[in-house]
Amino acid sequence: MQPLLNIAVRSARRAADIIIRSLNKLDSLEVSTKGRNDYVTEVDRAAEADIIATIRRSHPDHAFLCEESGASGNNAYEWVIDPLDGTTNFLHGFPQFCVSIALRIRGVLEVAVVYDPMRQEIFTAARGEGAHLENRRMRVTNLRNLEGSLIATGFPYRDNLEHIDAYMGMLKDVMLISAGVRRPGSAALDLAYVAAGRTDGFFEIGLSPWDTAAGTLLVEEAGGRVGTLSGGDYKQGGNIVAGSPRVYAALLETIEPHLTPRLREGSSRP
Repeated sequence: MQPLLNIAVRSARRAADIIIRSLNKLDSLEVSTKGRNDYVTEVDRAAEADIIATIRRSHPDHAFLCEESGASGNNAYEWVIDPLDGTTNFLHGFPQFCVSIALRIRGVLEVAVVYDPMRQEIFTAARGEGAHLENRRMRVTNLRNLEGSLIATGFPYRDNLEHIDAYMGMLKDVMLISAGVRRPGSAALDLAYVAAGRTDGFFEIGLSPWDTAAGTLLVEEAGGRVGTLSGGDYKQGGNIVAGSPRVYAALLETIEPHLTPRLREGSSRP
């Protein structure tokens, strides 16, 4: 997998350069909306196009599933790309956003890269080969429960606001037990931080495959667990819980009383 991982790393670094060069002209960027509180910029599109072009130079027949351009191609090798995870943060100059690139082979995640251009940190994983921050092996934390834990989350927004009451119940109970809860605003980085042991767990409602594909493999290869809010298999997209094994189990137990039938099924969509 190393050649494919190298391509993903190179693509992420090139996209990050595009993002960083745009930081000094945020006021003049072309911004459009895909929905309520859902923004896309010319930077998102340019970074995504560059990632695709970089990969296609080596693998012109590979397929893609991208946040901005959607699905293209038909191949067992499929790249899942979020060129700028945390666009709202980026637009406000809030330094928590990243490039997320994953490769699925016959539907199985095999390669993952999350690159934070502000801290110049690159999180990588290849199935069976562990997860790394730069050249250092990452491991999830070894906490036994939620007491003393630091948990990341994402607030419901866009089409998921109907779940706000259920979510607030989850959030309240997690806050009462844990040492703290953080909402940084980039799911890919949230998952990378779980893998790196910077946080102990993460949960969110209504994510897309490109938000979580790379981060999921990072957590699993760092020894963590990933599932739905009810503990089912996470199929990329929808509702997610991740964490070190015992914190993952504790999060599921804490969240369970607040699950509606649809949230229990793993989907937040009507």
